[in-house]
Amino acid sequence: MSILQTDIKFVPGVGPKRAEILNKEINLFTVGDLLRWYPYRYIDRSRIYYIHEIDNSMAYIQLKGRITAFESFGEGRRRRLVAHFTDGTGFVDLVWFQGIRFIEGKYKLNQEYVVFGKPTLFNGKWNIAHPDIDPFMNESDRPEGLMAMYNTTEKMKNHYLNSRAMQKIIDNAFGLIKERLPETLSSDVVKEVKLMPFHDALENIHFPKSAPLLRDAEYRLKFEELFYIQLNIVRYASERKGKLNGFIFRRVGDHLNSFYKQKLPFPLTNAQKRVIKEIRKDTASGKQMNRLLQGDVGSGKTLVAIMCMLIALDNGYQSCLMAPTEILASQHLETFSEMLSGMDLRVELLTGSTKKKERDEIHAGLQSGEVDILIGTHALIEDTVQFNNLGFVVIDEQHRFGVAQRAKLWTKNNQPPHVLVMTATPIPRTLAMTVYGDLDVSVIDELPPGRKPVQTLHRYDKKRGALYEFIREQIRVGRQAYIVYPLIEESEKLDLKNLEEGYLHVKEAFPEFNVCKMHGRMKPAEKDEVMRRFVVNEAQIMVSTTVIEVGVNVPNASVMVIESAQRFGLSQLHQLRGRVGRGADQSYCVLITPYEISSDTRKRMEIMTESNDGFVIAEADLKLRGPGDLEGTQQSGIPFDLRIADLVKDSNILYLTREIAEDLIEKDPKLEQPEHLVLKQQLGRLGGNRYEWGRIS
Repeated sequence: MSILQTDIKFVPGVGPKRAEILNKEINLFTVGDLLRWYPYRYIDRSRIYYIHEIDNSMAYIQLKGRITAFESFGEGRRRRLVAHFTDGTGFVDLVWFQGIRFIEGKYKLNQEYVVFGKPTLFNGKWNIAHPDIDPFMNESDRPEGLMAMYNTTEKMKNHYLNSRAMQKIIDNAFGLIKERLPETLSSDVVKEVKLMPFHDALENIHFPKSAPLLRDAEYRLKFEELFYIQLNIVRYASERKGKLNGFIFRRVGDHLNSFYKQKLPFPLTNAQKRVIKEIRKDTASGKQMNRLLQGDVGSGKTLVAIMCMLIALDNGYQSCLMAPTEILASQHLETFSEMLSGMDLRVELLTGSTKKKERDEIHAGLQSGEVDILIGTHALIEDTVQFNNLGFVVIDEQHRFGVAQRAKLWTKNNQPPHVLVMTATPIPRTLAMTVYGDLDVSVIDELPPGRKPVQTLHRYDKKRGALYEFIREQIRVGRQAYIVYPLIEESEKLDLKNLEEGYLHVKEAFPEFNVCKMHGRMKPAEKDEVMRRFVVNEAQIMVSTTVIEVGVNVPNASVMVIESAQRFGLSQLHQLRGRVGRGADQSYCVLITPYEISSDTRKRMEIMTESNDGFVIAEADLKLRGPGDLEGTQQSGIPFDLRIADLVKDSNILYLTREIAEDLIEKDPKLEQPEHLVLKQQLGRLGGNRYEWGRIS
């Protein structure tokens, strides 16, 4: 057994009790896990300050001096111990709330010590709580004095497992290692990228001998982490392409030609033409297509999907489109029916509320091949839904579906159909390469002609008079407005105007207009009725939660008011803004916040008012909130556990790892060459424990 697989309890300073805490609190079970518990920052211990130099800007400080007296205050659990410490230029109080008996026995008066900790000003005096103290002669022997700091939990601290203790335990773990640790990357990769050896990288990440060596160690370990994510994705995509044959769409026939000549609502943008060419190439290749189509709200993704389904039909295959909600599925049916009216083909809708008689007719039509295009919700994946010859699948807003749900569609034919995954949530490139890294990516980055960019304004919640007058003017000229709230019911924790209160307030403010209300807890039939009233302009104002975020299409709506906009992320604000600006008229999005907002929120509001580009906004969102919080990725989960790399800061390393992984898999698809055996073994280990590799199909 490798030393890295040794149980953590055998490391000096750990033992069974502490091992249990490390297991539960931070998932450390082995020496290998421990050595990959990387520091989150480093502090320069080479500099010793004088007490008179201390100021508020110093996060940590190192002093040299003597303890002149101990004082004890309080009793029992409330007892605290204070040591008066001086270096001749001033005094600092060293304070302990725990382990007092140990401290009193260990440190002596008037001996020279080096003290390290975080200075705090309290009642006009500087103090350092629970400092690190060493006799002066034992000052760190590390030349650059860079000391690693480790994240720890409250429970760990209560068992004296603070950052300093973790550093000591990691040092002890290195003491168990008698030989150099084996390399975890193949020699050709190490050589090509000029990487520091694995053993040296681990030593220097915990105990850096110099700042340049620390930089090399960080680069090596970040590269390795991102490289294995990319290698797994590239190998998986390569295997799938090798194994899965796809239906060959050889021809473009009457359905597409007559649609193109007679039904096209507006000329295709260059971006739409490019994407259709990419899909045509895939579907004619003999390999199964798996393509992600990204396009901002209103960029014309649905039109691309319709044209591709017509190509499938021209080649004798059925198509289906799966949408996350009944409202969205119904809207797709309307769009398809309108665009394809008068053409010789049959489009049907299947949702949870489809009546039994109608459902039976649809099932029969699917099996006989009479139904050419089926639109629906997750009802499409039920076992009773059987196609005659399903060749093309479109999944809309795919992050709303689980992997297992999507995979059921692939079993609806004897070989998997071509798959087009569509999203109106622009995904930053770094995220797309990881979460959707095994899909080919197409982007529609142009809006159709005639669309005017939505004008976005930031307003404070105390000044509503002018805003309401503006909404009134818009409605008087025939337009409609959305007013969106973040919550449905009152929340004690969040100081928000809730939907119910907001609805009553809006009704009072606009007595001359019809106001409707929509939220996620309403029954589908109720939602449909509210939506119908709004679509036909029976209601001029819709007060809603974010249930209207995805896919609802009312070209007549020209105003989107977002209440408590500070509660929304950038991507969600952008999605909501996309509900307006769908017609030819100028549209407006108004972001309402209190006057007092954080600098982060102010930055978000500025980005929204300055840019309409979904990709710019998604990149900004990634930088502000991190990948785990991004809209859409929270549901699907970032499918890996990054210990040291950062998708935003380390994007250059990510692109390099992708390039090297692709070259390597092209030369050795199954990693069978002797020098690549180590890569195969590492992938097996990573795949088997904490990495849940994201797979689509």
